[in-house]
Amino acid sequence: MAGHSKWSNIKHRKAGQDAKRSKIFTKIIRELTVAARDGGGQVDDNPGLRTVVEKAKAAQMPKDTMERAITRGAGGGEGLELVALTYEGYGPGGVAIFVETMTDNRNRTVSEVRHVFTKAGGNLGTDGSVAYLFDKRGQIGFGSDVDGDEIMDIAIDVGAEDVSVDEDGSIEVITMPKDFLGVKDALADKGFEPRSAEVSMVPQTLNDVDVDAGEKVLRLLDALEDLDDVTGVYTNANFPQEMGDA
Repeated sequence: MAGHSKWSNIKHRKAGQDAKRSKIFTKIIRELTVAARDGGGQVDDNPGLRTVVEKAKAAQMPKDTMERAITRGAGGGEGLELVALTYEGYGPGGVAIFVETMTDNRNRTVSEVRHVFTKAGGNLGTDGSVAYLFDKRGQIGFGSDVDGDEIMDIAIDVGAEDVSVDEDGSIEVITMPKDFLGVKDALADKGFEPRSAEVSMVPQTLNDVDVDAGEKVLRLLDALEDLDDVTGVYTNANFPQEMGDA
């Protein structure tokens, strides 16, 4: 498993910005609604819903907002027309990019995604063109102000696949999707509350980029995340340390 790129750190920092948070809430509400629609509104009986609930908590979404979205989905009304689709492509510097969406209009979504790729100097690929470069994994992130050795001991003991420490001291615990919630709960029980936690697409290897290419890639990733239908954006770009600190 590759060490994590700084994209997860950059995403976490950006998520704290008020304008970004509002858009993130809108997207998570759609995910909550669909998860409840597909698997029922009881969090304990619906692992997919619980994973999205944890994502909502990490984004500091108010509890009543979460509950309303779940109730709508479980009631079989709003969200019935939404489907999950993925898109794959390449960005500046040849980095791989994997995009998750939730849409009620496939033609609109693919048109918008393609336009963003093209405008940023990348290109939208075919299904399978980059998916093989990523693995679906749980990612549990911590800042540099925690005991990394203790986190590693606890995480590995309860089934984590890997624990990596970035140059800035931040820590990322990697799990298989089925072990994600168990590992997260075990760490929380020991007093380690993550700053981010999600099931995502983790690159198998990283593609180093310089600052110039990295800034172009970030603009592309930002533009993709700003699309209303996009729920997740992942890349194998390995950004320079100075970009992670920016």
